[in-house]
Amino acid sequence: MEETYKDRTSLVKGAKDIAKEVKRQAVKKVNKAVDKAQDGYTQRSYNRFQDEEDDDDYYVQGGNYGVEVNDDEGSSEATEGHDEDDEIYEGEYQGIPNMGQGKDGMVALGQPMRDEYKDRHELETERKADEEELAQQYELIIQECGHGRFQWALFFVLGMALMADGVEVFVVGFVLPSAETDMCIPNSGSGWLGDIVYLGMMVGAFFWGGLADKVGRRQSLLICMSVNGFFAFLSSFVQGYGFFLFCRLFSGFGIGGAVPTVFSYFSEVLAREKRGEHLSWLCMFWMIGGIYASAMAWAIIPHYGWSFSMGSAYQFHSWRVFVIVCALPCVSSVVALTFMPESPRFLLEVGKHDEAWMILKQIHDTNMRARGQPEKVFTVNRIKTPKQIDELIEIESDTGTWYRRCFVRIRTELYGIWLTFMRCFNYPVKDNTIKLTAVWFTLSFGYYGLSVWFPDVIKHLQSDEYASRVKHFHNEEVSHFVFNFTLENQIHSNGEYINDRFIMMKFKSVTFEDSLFKNCVFEDITSLNTYFRNCTFVNTTFYNTDFEQYKFVNSELINCTFFHIRTGCQISFDDDYSAYWIYFVNFLGTLAVLPGNIVSALLMDRIGRLTMLGGSMVLSGISCFFLWFGTSESMMIGMLCLYNGLTISAWNSLDVITVELYPTDRR
Repeated sequence: MEETYKDRTSLVKGAKDIAKEVKRQAVKKVNKAVDKAQDGYTQRSYNRFQDEEDDDDYYVQGGNYGVEVNDDEGSSEATEGHDEDDEIYEGEYQGIPNMGQGKDGMVALGQPMRDEYKDRHELETERKADEEELAQQYELIIQECGHGRFQWALFFVLGMALMADGVEVFVVGFVLPSAETDMCIPNSGSGWLGDIVYLGMMVGAFFWGGLADKVGRRQSLLICMSVNGFFAFLSSFVQGYGFFLFCRLFSGFGIGGAVPTVFSYFSEVLAREKRGEHLSWLCMFWMIGGIYASAMAWAIIPHYGWSFSMGSAYQFHSWRVFVIVCALPCVSSVVALTFMPESPRFLLEVGKHDEAWMILKQIHDTNMRARGQPEKVFTVNRIKTPKQIDELIEIESDTGTWYRRCFVRIRTELYGIWLTFMRCFNYPVKDNTIKLTAVWFTLSFGYYGLSVWFPDVIKHLQSDEYASRVKHFHNEEVSHFVFNFTLENQIHSNGEYINDRFIMMKFKSVTFEDSLFKNCVFEDITSLNTYFRNCTFVNTTFYNTDFEQYKFVNSELINCTFFHIRTGCQISFDDDYSAYWIYFVNFLGTLAVLPGNIVSALLMDRIGRLTMLGGSMVLSGISCFFLWFGTSESMMIGMLCLYNGLTISAWNSLDVITVELYPTDRR
């Protein structure tokens, strides 16, 4: 019995020793396999960077990309470096597997380590190497596809979206004088109309730009332009100022995604040597949008007759027609975008190889047919795709309510957009982000600030000139007289009006001060900027006038009667002395950027992006400084045209620089 116990003890001890030895040998072989895989990856990376300038490295016989040739066909990774002393025979005790490691989790001996055994840093390192290889290969593929009909078709489609952005910027300045009069907006609240659109554009650029890196350029652009078109169209019909601000806020939110998405989209189908020039040409559509908005405002807004009303509650004036017309470029871009494909560079970035290959083949075939070479074959068979790193996302179970699942999905997408944004502040693009933020802020502050401010400046200059021609009347005594003509730009002081009748008249910029009206009748009167200050009315009748209480400043009304008083703001452009001139001046200012666009397009790839950006900003800053000394309309107009013409080159170069400094997943 004692010998049997000793035999069992020795067997158990021997089994444990064998298990320890087997485990040690298994770990040793796994480490050898990992080291061998890493050495092979390092050698391949070294060879690739040694030969990166040789374009033939991406081509093999037969015209295929990315095909690896095995020079040592007789060797096998499974037998290389094999040690007979370490061999484990079939049926020999293998030890007890770890409880946390099933068969699917085991690493095959002699094979590279699977992704689930690598930490995130290793995966991101491999992905970065794949992205560098893809960038070089993709450039060669785009060169093979050529530049032709497809790029020009996309050029005009994206140009319409950029044109809609230019229109949105100018709509604010053109509508502001009319809207504040039509909606009785006080001077303290009129600034919100300009601010709210840019607030929406700021938030929209952040949201739609991040969404374009998640769902694709085309999809994001379609949605944001649809949002802009819908709310821009709706804003032309609303009556209340609060609801109008709400619609313009979301209209700006939608158009905010146009600029970041358009330039990223177009740059990803252009070869490097054509990128600067054609992106600069694309910027011309922003100028065309400004010209379109100026021309439409000039042609539509001053025509007060292009309006209708449904009772006193609903007024549809000409400036609302202008808002509808300005939404047409946005609608056109949405329709045209439905016929365009997604960016193939984005599809490769997210691992959709087959879809990207089909689109690249479409680009190649479209351009070759346009060149009269339909027989030319697209020779690419395989394209490198970066390693995809799975993200752990908490999703509500199927048993949750539908609105709960929608909330979780929206929250997850917003969190993904935020993570993409925060990656712009990681190495190696952190410094670029900070510097570009400062440049974008200063350039936007100057250009958009002047765009909103300048129409008001013209209006004030003309108002000062108009006020300098005012006529003064003192100590008038008029009795038993019928006034049936227009009074304009006059000041009447210390007058007495006894038994007078004011019938079917227009008062425009007329002020009565310290005057007496006794036994008078005011009938069918329309007034604009007309006030009675410190006046006395005795036994006076007001019938069908627009004399509201705020027009009687410190005045006394004794035994007076009012019938059918028209309330609300009265808008009239029939006699507006400044409307045509303001829109024509903005038309000239927008047209002035044409020379700058042409110069930047021709010189962008010759003198460099940074040289053009710095030179343009310095010159435009100097011209903006001289606006301080502008005392006349002609001088202000000339300085505005000069500033616009100089600053457009900075905009074009900044667009190109921003696109080129960021990788595809953060562009």
